Amino acid sequence: MKTVSISGSLRENLGKKAAKALRKEEQVPCVIYGGEQQIHFSTSVKSFKDIIYTPEIAFIEITIGDKVFKTVLQAVQFHPVTDNIYHVDFIELVEGKPVVMHVPIYPLGTSKGVLNGGRMVQRTKALKVKGLPEFIPEKIEIDVSALNMGQTIQIKDLTIDNVEVLAYPNTNVVAVKASRVSTTDEEEEGEEGEEGETAEGGESEEGASEE
Repeated sequence: MKTVSISGSLRENLGKKAAKALRKEEQVPCVIYGGEQQIHFSTSVKSFKDIIYTPEIAFIEITIGDKVFKTVLQAVQFHPVTDNIYHVDFIELVEGKPVVMHVPIYPLGTSKGVLNGGRMVQRTKALKVKGLPEFIPEKIEIDVSALNMGQTIQIKDLTIDNVEVLAYPNTNVVAVKASRVSTTDEEEEGEEGEEGETAEGGESEEGASEE
């Protein structure tokens, strides 16, 4: 998994007034927890360009003074009106301690159902997993090429080693939905069979009339 590095400054004041002042200076109030103590700091809103506005996940090394904290993103709060980043929580990575992360899901291939005119619907964009940091995958790729019309891939169909999946097993990940112009392999075979029977019947009738 890739690592993104940012830097921050310890917060001297933790009240709402101080946080508001930081935001006016395009700084984001943040906190690191999960280690020996909580670390309250602020960093530039520009620091989050490669962290929040991307589907990829990463370890985040935060330099504050002469210390470096290895973390993962836990939660982001946005302003309800402006949608600006309001507050960010990080979890410090501690050796031997599992973390919870959302891992993006990427379908691979073109399904049989889509080739027959259906459409692929991705119900679950990311999977919530728990495990030691070294076992958390960057992404989860699933092969959808074998899916026919009306078929789905569910959480229980995925195999992810060394992590615990925190989702209902019967949750749909992807599904192939029928459209008005879609056909199934069986329907195509049936139509071909009917045409063959008609042709054979036609030939016998013509032969009978000639006699």
